[in-house]
Amino acid sequence: MNSNPLNIAIVAGGDSSEYEISIKSANNILNHLNKDQFDARLVVISQQDWTVQDSDGAFYPINRHDFSWQPNGKVRHFDAVINSIHGTPGENGLLPAYFELIGLPFTGCRSFTGALTFNKYYCNQYLKQRGVNISPSILIRKDQPIDINNIIEAIGLPCFIKPNNGGSSCGTSRVNHPGEILPALERALHEDREAIIEKLLVGTEVTCGLFKAEKSSEVFPITEIVSKKEFFDYEAKYTPGMSDEITPARISAETARSVQDLSLLIYDLLDCRGVVRMDYILVNKIPWFLEVNTVPGMSPHSIVPKQASLSGLSLNDLFSILIKDAMSL
Repeated sequence: MNSNPLNIAIVAGGDSSEYEISIKSANNILNHLNKDQFDARLVVISQQDWTVQDSDGAFYPINRHDFSWQPNGKVRHFDAVINSIHGTPGENGLLPAYFELIGLPFTGCRSFTGALTFNKYYCNQYLKQRGVNISPSILIRKDQPIDINNIIEAIGLPCFIKPNNGGSSCGTSRVNHPGEILPALERALHEDREAIIEKLLVGTEVTCGLFKAEKSSEVFPITEIVSKKEFFDYEAKYTPGMSDEITPARISAETARSVQDLSLLIYDLLDCRGVVRMDYILVNKIPWFLEVNTVPGMSPHSIVPKQASLSGLSLNDLFSILIKDAMSL
């Protein structure tokens, strides 16, 4: 690291239902970064505005040509970006593609990986071709004719219906009866133009955070998720007391190792970069892949910071590694 603090943008906000969670993640990262190492600023991005908040609380527009800003008439540039936008445009590859285009280092996955992993159906089909256990699913697009009998025949009930491109379980429903299918599709298609219908897997839900960098890597302890609702929905994820997140998970060392090894394999198959979190259902101790979160939550209640802490890694240490790695590429 340079003797002078690095100028770091923590981008947050976005244009999805995860806006508030993104802001909480970014502020938590900002509060934990070492000020001797990093001169960090929160940059809030939406379709309407890109603004940076200065240390005095004033807001300035971002010049989208080069991601610079101009406080008091003096042009300032960032050395690197921490991507903390859940959903579009941070997690689906759009914003990473912009940073790639202007040559600004950023943490997290590159644009192609972001685009692939954000599309649950195509990501699952890709991994299924490579031997990963994936629940049977079908893809429904907005304005496509719906045949409930065909859905039940192909997937069965109960099933899950969720936005194909989305996160935090926004617009996700567990469907137990045929009459619930159309309302569930309507909720999912309100969030996205595509919905994915997945066969229900019965087992233990677990999640594994990990990262790889040029000079260090870490697979964090497994977390077991026990939702107090019908499934781990938005409310269960972000409302204290609505779920138990048990780290390390109450599974055997052998099963935990299998989840960690599979996570490393998927990380490489998808060409991930930075810290990600992978979700599974254990069916008879065998992991079935649910999805990968390429911009996992970093709020005080999020899973990855807790997993990292158990591994002896603070948020400052984690992002010091990730920023250094991004700037070395």
